[in-house]
Amino acid sequence: MEKEKAQLMFKLAFSKKNWGAKYDRLEHFKRFQNLNKIVKELNKKEWLLIKNKPNYIGISLNTKYKKEIIGFIEGQMPHVSGSLK
Repeated sequence: MEKEKAQLMFKLAFSKKNWGAKYDRLEHFKRFQNLNKIVKELNKKEWLLIKNKPNYIGISLNTKYKKEIIGFIEGQMPHVSGSLK
């Protein structure tokens, strides 16, 4: 499941650039098998920000932990090392 966490955060960080107040809909990530568990664990670590909007739930990465998040992603997915800033 650690790899799935890294893939979700990579998608948020690299493809969509969802850091801080830039949220993406949770439903856009339903391809992840353990999505609810992943979101819950990342939120507990404070790496993921969750915003309840009227029509959807938004998720974003916490800029306060940017260095740790990038380190985790690169540790789980060495082939993307250096592509995140």
